[in-house]
Amino acid sequence: MCGIAGFFNPYESFHKNDEKYKKILHHMKQTLARRGPDDSGIYIHEQFGFAHARLSIIDLTTGHQPMVKTFSQKDYAIVYNGELYNQKELKQDLIQKGYTFQTTSDTEIILSGYLEYGTAFVEKLNGIFAFAIADTKKRQLHLFRDRAGVKPLFYTKQKDTIIFASELKGLFAYPGIEPIVDQKGLNEIFSIGPAKTYGCGVYKNIEELLPGYFMTCDKNGAHLHCYWRLQSHPHTDSYKQTIEKTSFLIQDAIRRQMVSDVPICTFLSGGVDSSFVSAICAQELKKQGKQLHTFSFDFVDNDKYFQSNAFQPSQDRPYVEKMVQFLDSKHHFLECETGTQVELLEDSVKAHDLPCMADIDASMLYFCSVVTQTHKVALTGECADEIFGGYPWFHKKECFQADTFPWTMDLQARKVLLSDEFLQALNMDEYVAQAYHRSVAETPRLAEDTAEEARRREIAYLNLKWFMQTLLDRMDRTSMYSGLEARVPFADHRIIEYLWNIPWTMKAKDGVVKHLLREAGRPFLPEEILFRKKSPYPKTYDKKYELLLKQRVQEIMQDSSAPVLQFLDIKKVNQFLKSPSDYGKPWYGQLMAGPQMLAYIIQVNIWLKEYHVKIEL
Repeated sequence: MCGIAGFFNPYESFHKNDEKYKKILHHMKQTLARRGPDDSGIYIHEQFGFAHARLSIIDLTTGHQPMVKTFSQKDYAIVYNGELYNQKELKQDLIQKGYTFQTTSDTEIILSGYLEYGTAFVEKLNGIFAFAIADTKKRQLHLFRDRAGVKPLFYTKQKDTIIFASELKGLFAYPGIEPIVDQKGLNEIFSIGPAKTYGCGVYKNIEELLPGYFMTCDKNGAHLHCYWRLQSHPHTDSYKQTIEKTSFLIQDAIRRQMVSDVPICTFLSGGVDSSFVSAICAQELKKQGKQLHTFSFDFVDNDKYFQSNAFQPSQDRPYVEKMVQFLDSKHHFLECETGTQVELLEDSVKAHDLPCMADIDASMLYFCSVVTQTHKVALTGECADEIFGGYPWFHKKECFQADTFPWTMDLQARKVLLSDEFLQALNMDEYVAQAYHRSVAETPRLAEDTAEEARRREIAYLNLKWFMQTLLDRMDRTSMYSGLEARVPFADHRIIEYLWNIPWTMKAKDGVVKHLLREAGRPFLPEEILFRKKSPYPKTYDKKYELLLKQRVQEIMQDSSAPVLQFLDIKKVNQFLKSPSDYGKPWYGQLMAGPQMLAYIIQVNIWLKEYHVKIEL
C-alpha cells in the first residue's frame, strides 16, 4: 500500500512557482511516509501537483510513482494506493487492445485502462484502492475510491484549488489548511465517535470521498459520481446453491488477495472468520511447498484477569492452538503489555489524526508494528460480522427495535463526563437522531420484504455504512502506520452484493448466528472452530491498566492548560473515577466500556494538543 497526496487548480500554472510547490509536495509526501517507506516521488505539470509514498508489494523494482504516460503529446499521471485482485484479466484485455506495459505493477494497468475506457474503467476493478489521475488534455483531476471504502481519501477546497491526501495530516501539510472543528465536528467526536459519518472529515471544510464514488474536478467545479451502490432484489438461489456460491466467492476472494511479490501471513484469532481465511491461505501455500505464518493477539497475564461476559464469552488462545495444529502453520503468539497499551494511545491518535477506539487501536498498532518486522502483507477476517450478521444487534430484540444506532443505544454514557453547558451547545440527541434516520432512509428497499426482513436490511445497511467503516479505518491506520498492508477478503464487493439479498432465514438458519458462513467453511475447518460462539477482538482486564488510565486523567484534571477541560465537568469526572467499572455495558460496540471512556478522553486531550485544534462553537 501507499500514501497519496496532491492538488489541482484549473486556473493555475504551478510551474511558474516551481520550487514553492515542489517544497509543498515534498512536505505532503513526508507526512505520509509511514504509509510508504520504500520509495517516494513527486510530479508537477501546469495545473497538477502529485506526491506519493510507496510500500512495495507488487513489482518491487519498477513500480515507481507518480507514474506518467504520454499519449498524443499529452501527459496522463497517476498516484495510486491499493491492490488490484483481477489485474491478470484486466491486463490481458488491454494487451488485446494494443497496449504494451513497461512494468508488472497494477498502477500501470489502471492508467492504461483510463486511457482506453475513461472513468468507467473503475467499474471493472476488483480491489481496494484510492487513486488520482491527472488528465492534462482535458485539464481534469479524477479522484477514485473503492466500493467498500477500505482505502481512505480525504479532500478539501481552498478557493479554486482542490487538495487531496490519503490521511488528514497530508492536507494539513498544505499551506493555509488548518485543523478547525465546529459544532458538527465536535458532535462527530463526542456523539458519534469513534465512528464518523461517512463522507465527513470531522474537521471543518474537509470531506472524505465516499466509497463507491469518483470525483471529477475541472473549470466547471467538482462533481461527484456514484459508480457502485447496493441494490435490493429477490434472492432466487436455493439453500444449497446459496452455500455453494457463498463458499466459492469467499475462496476466490482469499486466493485473489494472496497475490504478492513478498511473503504473506494471516491474523488468526481462532474464530470462524480468520480461521476460514487462514485455512485457504495455508492450503494454497502448501501447494507451493510453503508454510503459512499466522499471528494471534492478546494481553500479558490476560489468562489471570479475563472476565467472561455476554460480549466476550471466551479467550482466543485455546482455539488458536487448535487451528495452528490443524493448519500446521508457523504461529506467533503476540502479547501487549499494559504500559505499552497506555503509551500507544498517543501514537494511535497520530495514526488516525483523530481520537479513535482507544486501547483497541493502541494495541492493534503495537501488534502491527511487530508483524511488520517479518511480513509486509497480512490477510484478516475483518468485515465478516457486518456482512454475515454476526453482531448481537442483528438478533437481540432491544437492539433490533431501537430507533437509533444499535451499537450506541444509550447516549447517557457519553454525557457522563461532559459539562452541562457543553452538552447544551452540542445537542447530541438531535445530531445522532438525524444521522441515524438519514442512513435508514437511504436503505435500498424491496417491496416484497416483510416488516422484519425490511428491518434486517436497515440493520445491515447501518453496519456496512457505519460500523464496518470504523473497523476498516482502524485496520488501515494501525497497519499502515508501520508499513503493513492488511487485506480484507470478506470486503470483496461481490461478497457484499450477494450477501445483501440473502434472507435472514438462510444467513442464520435455525437461529445459528452466521450459519451461512459456517456452512460455507465446513469443508475447510474443524467442527469446534466452525461453531465457536463469537468472541470479539480481545481487550485487557488487568486492573493495572485502568489504574494507569485514572492516573493520566487525574494529571489532566490538574493541568489548567489541558485543552479537553473546556468540555468536561471536573466534579463528574472525579465521581466517575471513584465508581467501579462495568465491563459488560459498552458505550460503543462490544468492547468500549468504562476504562475505554477514560482512554478516549485522554486521546481527545492528546488530539487537541498535538494538532493545535481550533474550536468554533
